[in-house]
Amino acid sequence: MRTWMATWLGQLNIFLAIALTTSVAVAPVAIADVVDQLSNEDRVAIRQTIESQIAAFKADDADLAFSFAAPMIQNRFGDSSRFVAMVKRGYLPVYRPRQVEFSDLLDIRGKPTQRLVVVGPDNDVFSAYYMMEQQVDGSWRISACILRPLGDQSI
Repeated sequence: MRTWMATWLGQLNIFLAIALTTSVAVAPVAIADVVDQLSNEDRVAIRQTIESQIAAFKADDADLAFSFAAPMIQNRFGDSSRFVAMVKRGYLPVYRPRQVEFSDLLDIRGKPTQRLVVVGPDNDVFSAYYMMEQQVDGSWRISACILRPLGDQSI
């Protein structure tokens, strides 16, 4: 199994464990898509949060990159050095992307999720799904990032 696949599967298991422990039961009622309810300001803020974290990774500013993670993620890792070490191991395409293209904003499990197409340092192409969480002060933080390879594509 390729290294990225093993890493991806490991990260998927972590994500699923977090998602299952933090999900809430929802009554089977039609609920408006959370993305449709976002203001233009929220859409811009979500994009800026992701762009800022990627820029912080590129600048090797671990503390700044860590500041864009949701409180649950910050509590899980405890400090910026442990967080960045995990990102380097499991998320190299977003830690050192060659190219980033923002795609659609989705509603996944009731959370606004920004999809990006990312070209990693080895020219492999991925979809990166950034699940976002709005804070009490109105700011947006990243609560999860899922990387999925886009087949055998590379540039």
